[in-house]
Amino acid sequence: MSTIAASPPTVSSGRRWAMLAASTLAQACAAIMMHGPAFLIPALHSHEGLTLPQAGLVAAAPTLGVMAALVAWGAVTDAYGERVVLVTGLVGTALLGLGAVLVHDLVLFSILIGLAGASAASANSASGRVVVGWFPPERRGLAMGIRQMAQPVGVGIAAITIAVVAENRGIHAAIAVPTVAAAIAALVVALLVIDPPRPERPAGTNRRHGNPYRGDRYLLRIHSVSMLLVVPQFVVWTFALVWLIQDRHWGAAAAGAVVAVAQIFGALGRIAVGQLSDVVTSRMRPLRWVALAAAAVMLLLGVTAGIGWWVAVPLMVVATVLTVADNGLAFTAVAERAGPFWSGRALGIQNTAQFLTSSLVPPLGGLAVSAAGFSWAFALAALFPVLAAPLVPVADERELS
Repeated sequence: MSTIAASPPTVSSGRRWAMLAASTLAQACAAIMMHGPAFLIPALHSHEGLTLPQAGLVAAAPTLGVMAALVAWGAVTDAYGERVVLVTGLVGTALLGLGAVLVHDLVLFSILIGLAGASAASANSASGRVVVGWFPPERRGLAMGIRQMAQPVGVGIAAITIAVVAENRGIHAAIAVPTVAAAIAALVVALLVIDPPRPERPAGTNRRHGNPYRGDRYLLRIHSVSMLLVVPQFVVWTFALVWLIQDRHWGAAAAGAVVAVAQIFGALGRIAVGQLSDVVTSRMRPLRWVALAAAAVMLLLGVTAGIGWWVAVPLMVVATVLTVADNGLAFTAVAERAGPFWSGRALGIQNTAQFLTSSLVPPLGGLAVSAAGFSWAFALAALFPVLAAPLVPVADERELS
């Protein structure tokens, strides 16, 4: 199986880290558009008169768009390179976001943020390939952990800004936040990013050459594990803010600030877990450890939230950290195993599997909360990492290369 080549000496260490910063910014700004509409749920519920499941469906529109576009963006990345995909996708995100700011019909608004999510999906495959393509194996876990912190940072920015803007200025004005962010990221990427090197494709082969899925279930097992682990992640992301406001009677600004702090800790947790994987020279063993820890903390969160104990709030912060810690490990492992000619598509499949699951969490989670309450929704989410832990392909992992 081919592997991704280490970066050549003609690119300085400073430029490599600058490209990591640019790709991290691109992913963070894309994440604000993908996940930010979850923080519109309180305003959609109280100001627009939607039920919690209906508000969850609107919030899931960008996730559905991402899910539909990821593999296509991955294929384009494999064929044409990372820089053009990132710039094109982020510009498209900004333009579609601007359209959502200007319209007033809720259905059209939902369609536009869904399309903006599809355009933002470019960052998922392409920015990851920039990191894996430019960093050597012994630094790749750390580098990808830094890149993967972009998602919780983006969610944290969304938590601080979008809920407050939506409460004071309306849901349309709130979408200006990810719109401006995407425009800034497109400019930075255009200035800094260079496509990472690829070895020459063997003569006489096509784009299916080196298919890592043939006769090997390693990647499929990682995809399955990630689908299961994304459930508690999105239960916390989608409903922590609403839980603090409705059950704990916090104000939107205070609740948003706590969620944002939790996301910052989640970002640091991804870096720590990525560094751990470099130290123990394994992506899969730490992945299993994270799954088991996430199961325990989600169960404790559900129990303490049901009782009404104050410790439920810090447990929510811990749950936010643990439920996002797996993403960088899985993302790095998929790119390493897929190799330079399949990493875009493999990362697209990885993310599609996650977003397919995560798009169902807001509406189905809303139904669970409406029927049984937040505490039961949190506790039930603990079942998914329990199922994921034995599926982690520890025994099939190869030496990092």
